[in-house]
Amino acid sequence: MIDHMTIAVSDLAKSKLFYERAFAPLGYELSFGEESVFWAFDIGNGCLFEIQQADSVSPLTRLHIAFRARSTAEVDAFYQAALEAGAKDNGSPGPRPQYTPDYYACFVLDPNGYNIEAMINQPAKEE
Repeated sequence: MIDHMTIAVSDLAKSKLFYERAFAPLGYELSFGEESVFWAFDIGNGCLFEIQQADSVSPLTRLHIAFRARSTAEVDAFYQAALEAGAKDNGSPGPRPQYTPDYYACFVLDPNGYNIEAMINQPAKEE
């Protein structure tokens, strides 16, 4: 399942207003963000659609997609499989507490240079 995706936009304020209005009939609402950097819209089921100012300083590419994993082991396996398939490392698997306390993810650049993420955002299960 896709957890979130981010697209680069040329005019963040104009795009924010557009998506706020366009998403209203669908019940999607602005969730969080940072003025002049990005905005995230809650599109249900814990999923986000994000817009990012194209010329902001960020590790993201013009398109970023994050896929939900069911475990940290799946994140690790995705990372290895992607590298073996020809991806370039853009962030090895590990905790990302700067996002949320339980966020664990990896990032790779696909053959087109897009930032692809596998992630889980749940407390670690006790063995």
